[in-house]
Amino acid sequence: MTELFAFLLTGVTVGFVYALVGMGFTVIYNASGIINFAQGEFLMAGGMIAVFLSLKGLPYPVVFVVAIVATALLGALLSKLARISKDRSQESLIILTLGYAITLRGTAEVCFDKELHTLPPIFGEGHVSIMGATLSYQALLVIGASMLIVAGLWFFFRRTRTGKAMIAVSLDPDAARLMGIDLAKIWNLSFALAAAIAAAGGILLTPIASTNYEIGIMLGLKGFAAAITGGLANPFGAVAGGLVLGVAEALVAGYLSSEYKDAVAFVIMLAILFFRPDGLFGYRGIERA
Repeated sequence: MTELFAFLLTGVTVGFVYALVGMGFTVIYNASGIINFAQGEFLMAGGMIAVFLSLKGLPYPVVFVVAIVATALLGALLSKLARISKDRSQESLIILTLGYAITLRGTAEVCFDKELHTLPPIFGEGHVSIMGATLSYQALLVIGASMLIVAGLWFFFRRTRTGKAMIAVSLDPDAARLMGIDLAKIWNLSFALAAAIAAAGGILLTPIASTNYEIGIMLGLKGFAAAITGGLANPFGAVAGGLVLGVAEALVAGYLSSEYKDAVAFVIMLAILFFRPDGLFGYRGIERA
């Protein structure tokens, strides 16, 4: 029983990281209809920027804020490129995000290096015991901070004018424009917000799993799988999707073999696409989340 609970805790910790990436996919998709395949690179950028700011001796709060703001600006830049693109078909914009991802990856390789890097745990190397299972302080921080981000996003959509404007755009962009909502600003905000969420995930994950310029590839794909599993139009469905994938991976790695771990997310995604294409929670946009 203790072993099972340990696997579940590990799965929940990793699942929240997938969830943060997946939420970014859904936020951008709701606002613009674009599937942003640079989302994993935003997670990588947040972690890598934080590592090298930390090496400069900056305190953690400054590192955290600067890394998130810098990554959010990268997200806003992608929004700008998408809006000025001459061919704004869905296919072309998806290819644009792929090109942007490759550019970010190459830039990170040149500006930083190819080595694996880590951050010291924010609250030290301590552990807590829960029902006989051991969980590090950093893992607890990942879970707690992720829950706060999810709650903050819910508050943003439900209680702020800007969040409600994003909901209006997701429902009917033309009607939202006629009501005076600036679609360009909503696009910028959605991309910046998605990048900031992913960056936070990258910073939180780096003390647990080392980061480098390539880490965003697999994590981005698994975040996309989380979004598809929960429902691409539902940011909070992506949270459930991420947890499902994380727990499934941990159980497969623990009871079968870690060799199969990376395939789990994609098998589940394919099953969802085949049997329930709208995701576990159906096609429910952020207005009903």
